Amino acid sequence: MKKVAIIGGGLGGLSAAITLQNAGFQVDVYEKNDHFGGKLMGVKLGDYHFDFGPNTITMPHVFNRVIEQTGERAGDYFEMMKLQDHTRNIFPDGSHYDFTSRMDRAVSQLEKLDPAGAERYPAFIREITSLYEKAEQHFFPRTFQSWTDYLSPSLAAAMMRVRPLQTLDAFFRQYFSDPRILNAYGRYATYIGSSPYRTPATFAMIAYLEMVEGVYYVKGGNVKIAEAYVSLAEKLGVKLHSGTEVKKVLLRGKKACGVELSSGEQIGADYVIMNADLLKAYPELVAEEDRPSFTDRKVARMEPSISAFVILAGVRKRFPQLRHHTVYFSRNYQQEFNDLFAHKHYSTDPTIYLSNSSYSDKDRSPKGDNLFILVNAPALPGSGKLQVDPSAYKELIYRKLAERGLDILPHIEVERVITPAEIADTFGAHRGALYGLSSNRVKDAFLRPGNASRDISGLYFTGGSTHPGGGSPMVTMSGMNVAKILMEKENHQTR
Repeated sequence: MKKVAIIGGGLGGLSAAITLQNAGFQVDVYEKNDHFGGKLMGVKLGDYHFDFGPNTITMPHVFNRVIEQTGERAGDYFEMMKLQDHTRNIFPDGSHYDFTSRMDRAVSQLEKLDPAGAERYPAFIREITSLYEKAEQHFFPRTFQSWTDYLSPSLAAAMMRVRPLQTLDAFFRQYFSDPRILNAYGRYATYIGSSPYRTPATFAMIAYLEMVEGVYYVKGGNVKIAEAYVSLAEKLGVKLHSGTEVKKVLLRGKKACGVELSSGEQIGADYVIMNADLLKAYPELVAEEDRPSFTDRKVARMEPSISAFVILAGVRKRFPQLRHHTVYFSRNYQQEFNDLFAHKHYSTDPTIYLSNSSYSDKDRSPKGDNLFILVNAPALPGSGKLQVDPSAYKELIYRKLAERGLDILPHIEVERVITPAEIADTFGAHRGALYGLSSNRVKDAFLRPGNASRDISGLYFTGGSTHPGGGSPMVTMSGMNVAKILMEKENHQTR
């Protein structure tokens, strides 16, 4: 029986572990934190329950597939709830636009806000559907193991059909003209930690996922997905080691042969999978001389994605203006991204996202709303020093919300602030970035680090900083893709 050591128990690591164990491998997962699931972390403050992230679930079939490939029923592990009108976008003038998977509802709203956009909306849906279908066919299933994988003529042809040279903002301007609507759709760039004014139009396919397939929530909290994977992994025989940090990938020549724990214990393995932020973990766990294709200098040149400044606030009130997802847009959205990426500092007029899962699931906070409040933040500088005073910035966010008619401060019962510095420390995130690399450049959007080391055989990568990219469905998919590589390798060797 071949042994696999997985470094990190996020969704990528867990999905790889389940897939491989089910195929006959013996898998050990080493997670430095006390919880599994990575950023899909539950937080309890008094009677209020929160998901740190992700708060928006799309592509439920990806999460279900991890379980159903083993012959089990996903419905026995968690209950997915579809949210029809899932996100209320509120603009500085007081108007709002609700994202919905119902075309008639979307069009009726646009007739009031952007009449030309209402006429073009069916064509918009057709185009984003086409973008998604091309990505699903040509990009999602691939596992990039060497540069030759990027040179496929069919892949090159597919890349040119997904608008890599057009920006996301320019793409949306073909269909909408009202600045409010453009800002609302442009926010999809933040789902991959990037700017709508720089990231390729390819990522308009995220709009397909929300506008066509729909947004979901897992009853009891999205963290139930991670809990389900842990339960299934243990049932299959995966050995899960929480509170166990890996300090080194062991090599025999140019082949990975195991891991060394912080305790000094060395564990042998036939394969090693790194489910950690590649930009931080790879340089820390493998000496630079053993990874000439991924030098420290190369890492320093890579642009990290944005991070987040988060407030978890349990309030003794239910606010009727909030939906499950609510976004209060800033007055100058483009300036906000200039602040984040060009100037590397916090916006003084940020767009503020709130997740209020108690809107759909009151058991999450029986007394009032459980508000997950997120503001986009720049990645930490090289020094790792936070560029803002957390207390002062928290007060600015509360003040901005109060100015927009959401005065939560007098009603707060419990509260916790999570800064990019804590994100960096807790999740091993390079400079606190939420999604590894940004997708602001075509190279970083399409030529992300591959799923296999170019220098060390037997060492593989999964997670948001490698292919197919950031976001919980992509990360989960990457774990299954990497597992497939190992399964095919073993099948080939036994023939």
